[in-house]
Formats: sequence, structure tokens, C-alpha cells
Amino acid sequence: CALPISATTMASASRMLRSLRLRSSSLSKAAAAATVAGLGAFSVNAVASCEPGLDSVVTRLEKVANRLEAIAEGGDYDTSVDAALLAKYSNSSDGYIASCISKICAAKVTNPSNITASLFSIKYFDSLSEAAQKALAMCINSGAQNADSGMGCYAMSPTDYDTYGPFFSRVIAAYHKVPRGSKHVTDWNLSGVEGLPEDGQLDLTKLGLPALSMRVRVGRNLSDFKLPGAMSAADRLRMEQKMCVAFEKLKQKFGGRYHSLTPGHPDHITNDEYNALVKGHKMFKDMSDDSYLADAGIASDWPVGRGCYVSGDGGFIIWVGEEDHLRIMCMNKGTVLNEVFDRLKTALDTVESIEGLKFAHSDTYGYVTSCPTNLGTGMRASVHMKCPNLTADGTDAACKAVCKPLGLSVRGLGGEHTPIGADGTVDISPSARFCISEAQIVTALYTGIKNLVAEEATAKK
Repeated sequence: CALPISATTMASASRMLRSLRLRSSSLSKAAAAATVAGLGAFSVNAVASCEPGLDSVVTRLEKVANRLEAIAEGGDYDTSVDAALLAKYSNSSDGYIASCISKICAAKVTNPSNITASLFSIKYFDSLSEAAQKALAMCINSGAQNADSGMGCYAMSPTDYDTYGPFFSRVIAAYHKVPRGSKHVTDWNLSGVEGLPEDGQLDLTKLGLPALSMRVRVGRNLSDFKLPGAMSAADRLRMEQKMCVAFEKLKQKFGGRYHSLTPGHPDHITNDEYNALVKGHKMFKDMSDDSYLADAGIASDWPVGRGCYVSGDGGFIIWVGEEDHLRIMCMNKGTVLNEVFDRLKTALDTVESIEGLKFAHSDTYGYVTSCPTNLGTGMRASVHMKCPNLTADGTDAACKAVCKPLGLSVRGLGGEHTPIGADGTVDISPSARFCISEAQIVTALYTGIKNLVAEEATAKK
């Protein structure tokens, strides 16, 4: 029978089939054979019934995807450690595999809070082809070598989240506290967002606050490159060169310049210039000192292919070659939260409008980032706020206790694990990244600040 298939149906079907292809490509020959047999029988049934309509087509493809995943997992995803398989891989002639698998399994006992270790399945790993095993090992090596990791894994390719879905879908659900299979929706529109003031302006003066330092950043990766953990030095140079073409166009609109750390680059800066940019929070620190990033391959080839673009007014910055290809951020000191978000949206639209630049994006996970913790929006929005009463003991402990139920994270002024300001200033930001829209993040920040103001006043009494 012939189905009247619309463009929307074709697009949905194409996306689902791409996911099927990615999942099946990672299977061992035995699992792949079982997949072909299972899907062949399923396809015959689907064609025989031949029900028209978008819902029917997508539903059937989703069933195929679920069946494929079940075959890949062998029915149940088992996170226990099989002694025979552990011995097999611990004694592998591939030293990288031997070290990675033995240590990630050991971390299940010594560091159960390591999400990657707790959800790693050696039986699922054994079901993969040899090439896929090496690729997944690269993803989890940071958590294996650093057992105290919280997350412990980084994607090496924009497609890894789909290719190794049985593992990554569980890691993502556990970290972001969402049901497995949840889909992220990108939306910057504030219309209809719960908690938004009637006039749509997130004005801090109405909360009795002065102008605050605001910063909002997003992680983005270019779709035509491997993610940083799998890039070679040549890849990093090509990516930096591609971005330098884009920076020439950004300079026409925002002014400023690019500062490269690559030796011999036309825009190369001295060590003194680099240290000044780091001190001014405009450049990232030496990544080679970070064992988590080093073991993930992200810090490799330092400082080749790294640098930052800074606009003429210093309020718009793009980091190149850090944990993600790009960290795009806007800063402002003001009283209306909307302004810094609006500027970031304009900057992002400008960057992606440049010919040849396309951000890696997933229909399920939103914007693709190296670390699963940043998937979705890839966004961190923060303000620096004085809380002298809640920090009267010189720590941010009380502030964190108040903020956690509000969905806010508290950091020192230099980032995580750094001290708060001498005057009680702390860095406040919404915790969620995934399955929350950009518009909801900015509103959540405003609502959180509003509630924190009330708690600070209560602590004074």
C-alpha cells in the first residue's frame, strides 16, 4: 500500500533511522545478527499492517529503536561485575582497555558516587565490537583514572550519546534527575513562563537590590569536528583557524580581538598577557594541570588551538578549545536580568549565522557538550550577590542550605571550590541545564534571587 508521507513525517522518520544506524554500528557481530533477525521480523509485521499517519510511523520506529536497545543490552542492563569478564579485560593486551576497565569496576566499590562507575555495565561493554569498546573506554577513562569523579565521563563525538545510548541514557537520567528517555526542548521565549513578572522585565531594583554583576555562558561544539577529547593537534589547529575567520566578522559588529595561545599564530600572546586575561576572568586556566580533563584527552596538546575572543567592551567573550570547542559568554553589571540574556542570544545568533558554522545539536539531548552535565541548554547563568547575614560565619554553608531547595548552586567568586568574597558576596546560579528551557533558567534565577533576598532578611533578625 502507498502512504501519503508528509515532509514532517519524513524528517521524523529520518531522525529515528539515524539513531537506529548509530546504535547498531556499535554492536558486536553476534548482537548485530540478532538485531537484523529481530528487526526483519518486526519490519514484515509493520509493512503487513501498513497503517497511515505520522503517529503510526513514528510509533513503529520508536518500537524498533526500543527493540534494538533491548537486544544490545541483552534484555537487562546489568551493572554488576562479572568476574570472568573482569579478568578478560583486566588482562587485555591493550593496556588502555586493561587500565580503564579494571579501575572503573574497582570504583564501583570504592567510589559509588562516581556516576559512570556505578552505571557501567561490563556485560554491555562485552557486547560491543572491538572498535566500539575502545571508543567507549575513551569516554569513561576520566572516571576510571579519577575515582573521586562526580560524573566521570565525556563524549568523544557528537553522536556518542546515541551510539552508546544504553550507557549514556542512564548516566544522563541519574545526573539530571529526569526519567530515562526525556527529551530536551530549546526555547528562549519568555512568554508564558511561570514566575515571570507581568511586564516581562526581571528587574532587580524591585527586589531592593543594586546593580549586580551578571554572567551567562553556554557551551557549544561545531558539528563537523570530533569533540575535544578525541581531537588531534591538527584538528585543534583547523578548528581554531575556522573560528578565526568567524572572529573577523564578529569584530565588525562587536570590535575587540582574538588572543591565541598557539605558538606562531598571528594573534599569539605572551605569558604576561595570558596571565592578565586569566586574572581578569577573560581566559581559562592551564588545562594540562587538570587530571580529569587530561585523562579525558581534553587537555591534550596544550596550548595548541586554544585562545579567546574578547569584544571591544569586554562584555562578550568566546573561549576556544576548552572543555567544549566554544564557551560563549556575556557579562554585564546592571539591574535587569533580561539584558544579559538578550545579548547572549544576539551573540549566538550572530556566530551561527556565519557561513560554515553549525553547532552540534541532538533531537533528544539539545545542544551537545563534552560532559553530560552540560547537555541541553549548555547554559550557566549567575549573579554575584552579597549575603552578609547568611555568610556571617565566613563560609557559604548556610547560603547553600537555603539555596539548594530553591534549585540554586552557590560558589565562590573564582568558581567551584573557591572562597566567597570578604563582604559575603557569593556566586548564585540555577543548577538545572537539561530538560529546562533557556527562558525557564533566567526566570528561575530571578525567582531564586527573590527568595534569597527574603532569607537574607530573615537571617538578620
